[in-house]
Amino acid sequence: MRVICKECRSKGRITTSEQLSAQFAKLYCQCNSATCGHTWVANLTFSHTLSPSAQAVDSFIFDRVREMTRAQQQDLFEKLRSGT
Repeated sequence: MRVICKECRSKGRITTSEQLSAQFAKLYCQCNSATCGHTWVANLTFSHTLSPSAQAVDSFIFDRVREMTRAQQQDLFEKLRSGT
């Protein structure tokens, strides 16, 4: 991840971070320009998913199958075996 100093537009670096939740972190940053020396805190937040994790899809499918009755599960597995 690249951070840019708002004062001089030079590249900066993240010196430390503080993870406040699974979706929010504070990034403590420092300008790489020796003549600037600006330090700041940036907030990093999760916005939205573009493509779901394969793990999430697998979990979703398993949860739906577990909710089915035994007869519905057997019907599903028969259809999967026959390819229809």
